[in-house]
Amino acid sequence: MALSIRLPEDVEARLNHLAALTGRTKTFLIIEAVREHLDDLEDLYLAEQRLSDIRAGKTQTVSLEEVIKRYGLDG
Repeated sequence: MALSIRLPEDVEARLNHLAALTGRTKTFLIIEAVREHLDDLEDLYLAEQRLSDIRAGKTQTVSLEEVIKRYGLDG
């Protein structure tokens, strides 16, 4: 998939600088940045969904002590 984006000048300058320092292409750096940020956004979305489910009574929580006891992690 090809994608065209317009970067602010300061972001483009930083990207060019990092590419020159690392010997990586700008495309490589952009893909890595998007992947990392998508991971964070996916984690945030999942956490928000779980919190919403807990508040709505759709799911219950388990204390850390119960998890330790339930799975024999207490040593």
